[in-house]
Amino acid sequence: MLRPTDHAPRWQGIDLVRGVAIVMMAVFHIGWDLYFFGWSATDVTTDLPWVLFQKLTLGTFVFIAGATLVLAHGRAIRWRPFWRRFGVLVAAALAVSAGTYLMFPEYFVFFGVLHALALFSLLALPFLRLDWRLVALCGIGVIAANALYDDEIFRERWLAWIGFWPLSPETADIVPIFPWFGVELFGLAAMRAVLGTPLGHRLAALRLTAPPFRALGFIGRWSLPIYLIHQPILIGIMMLVIQVAPPVPAEAQRDVGFVTTCEAQCTANRQGDQDCVAYCSCALDQVRSNDLWAAVGATKPSAEAQSQISQVAALCTALSRPAMN
Repeated sequence: MLRPTDHAPRWQGIDLVRGVAIVMMAVFHIGWDLYFFGWSATDVTTDLPWVLFQKLTLGTFVFIAGATLVLAHGRAIRWRPFWRRFGVLVAAALAVSAGTYLMFPEYFVFFGVLHALALFSLLALPFLRLDWRLVALCGIGVIAANALYDDEIFRERWLAWIGFWPLSPETADIVPIFPWFGVELFGLAAMRAVLGTPLGHRLAALRLTAPPFRALGFIGRWSLPIYLIHQPILIGIMMLVIQVAPPVPAEAQRDVGFVTTCEAQCTANRQGDQDCVAYCSCALDQVRSNDLWAAVGATKPSAEAQSQISQVAALCTALSRPAMN
């Protein structure tokens, strides 16, 4: 049994899950960097699959933070290690704020995941002695409150860290109390529920020695320094690559996509690839000069848009016919 000042031994399973979350975070940041530098047209901050992926990654970190808070302090808060970890998180959070402010001051991180983890660890202390069911109920309440209430005033930076905003404020990363502290409470409740049970004993005794698991465990144990250095390294690599292979401008990517789709459709419906090349070149010129991109990209074009597209098709069909002779 744990003495008042004891804490549970390190769980490899938690290190593994945290390691997976770090890998997921790096994948998300690679996607973000590719979009930011112009190599990708997918905005990972608005594309639904990417947004869900990012939320899952963040939720895993916050959940694990709640669980490890229980493990780290056993049956009594170990104040010296607690304040040491708190100080490290605050220092790292300030470093992230300073670094992002230098790179993009309009969108700098003023309350990101490290800021949140530091504050959440303080807010969670009173919950360490409560019944896990009550803690889980409080977690539901925190998440539900954010879903039921919002106000535009909470988009202001001096309030945005609380939550309750209808739209995210302009920042590269933000993890407000509502709803994310609720996820931390879920992690705390889950660990309180399993600690000391047969399931908890099996999870605590889990030891996987295969190289992939050892690698993930290492990443999980050193998650904070990896978190701090991985993005500067990625950005540095991409800035070097830009010198050799500059990204294709978005307009050029759009043009190539239009011509590729046009030629594929033309080849399926007309005779002669050369005819299709001339036809699609003409169509691209017309779409560009008349700014018909909205009409071309509409899933259900209006009558006016359909008329414009038909006029372009008729014109380019007539102009491309000589290319067949």
